[in-house]
Amino acid sequence: MAKASGKSNPGKASGRWITTLEGYRAFHPNPLPPSLDWTPALANALAEASMLIGRLAGEGRRLPNPHILIRPFIRREAVLSSRIEGTQATLGELLAAEAGATVERSPDDLREVGNYVKALEHGLKRLDSLPLSLRLVKELHEHLMTGVRGGHATPGEFRRSQNWIGRPGETLAQAKYVPPPPDVLGEHLSAWEKFLHERMLPPLVHVALAHYQFEAIHPFLDGNGRVGRLLITLQLCERDILPAPLLYLSAFFEATRADYYDGLRSVSENGDWEDWVQYFLNGVARQSEDALSRAERLNQLLVDWRDKLSGQAGTKVALQLLDMVAANPFLTPRGAEDKLNLAYNTVMRAIGQLEKLKVLKEVSEAKRDRVYCAKAILDILEEPARLTPGTPT
Repeated sequence: MAKASGKSNPGKASGRWITTLEGYRAFHPNPLPPSLDWTPALANALAEASMLIGRLAGEGRRLPNPHILIRPFIRREAVLSSRIEGTQATLGELLAAEAGATVERSPDDLREVGNYVKALEHGLKRLDSLPLSLRLVKELHEHLMTGVRGGHATPGEFRRSQNWIGRPGETLAQAKYVPPPPDVLGEHLSAWEKFLHERMLPPLVHVALAHYQFEAIHPFLDGNGRVGRLLITLQLCERDILPAPLLYLSAFFEATRADYYDGLRSVSENGDWEDWVQYFLNGVARQSEDALSRAERLNQLLVDWRDKLSGQAGTKVALQLLDMVAANPFLTPRGAEDKLNLAYNTVMRAIGQLEKLKVLKEVSEAKRDRVYCAKAILDILEEPARLTPGTPT
């Protein structure tokens, strides 16, 4: 038996702290949704976030090659989400490795980021036949955690033992936060899954609440943060808020890490729902501006390069290479040779055309296994996000 401790306000409280027979206090979140106080600040935050993500959705529908531009955006999210968990791989390193270049970064770091890409792409594909559900959540976790550090944490399976959040070496009794014990995990997850399918709230508010609740439940032994951030993107796509996965909040969470964790903790401890939702909506607004700016600049860059090539003869292969560097700014002649099924010399002539236009620059020193980079594209992708209102320049 466990005894309840603390007070519970049915409308505002986020849950109850319950002391177990073992003597530690674990948090049991209340079912969603809570009662929200729609202050003018919160209403304005929702209006701004809805407007800006609407603009991003409109731009996404107008992009001539959205499937090309989405690929580097997904990889940028994978790097930033993994960075929150301590992985050090950079976007440039991930893209270079995917293009076939040799990278000095630890294979473990690259594999962790690569698994995030696989999990996100798997989730997007599965949404065509499977709604967001506990089943899909477990599939995401399996793709994310197989073969990497933390892979001991039963990939694809909800935990059967107690976990907690705290400093290394801390015990359950000393932990900063203890989620629900495993014997009640199923009922909390079932309530969360039921909420996923409700349509009573503004979609962005719904996503904000679902993200908090998932992190509060902490259903896996490891990988909860990354799965929770994956689910944000999948919810935005499932609800048709975005036509494609162009918006990611990991850059915002990483840049405001202290505020992110304080916001989650304040909901659990004080029922500060409005502050959390307003923080989340501000992240949506800022990242919508950021993604819109990057997408527009990348698209304009490609348009300008194609215009420069249009006046020249024999540019068919060079135009094909432009599509390749739009998806990944790093390029190897052998990789292009294999992908386009062309002769090596034909590929090299096209690379030479792009070098003259300053689209590509060789970034390797070896005469064999050369690596080229469209640095203007990489610079746009790696540019730090701006967190203040206003379209970046």
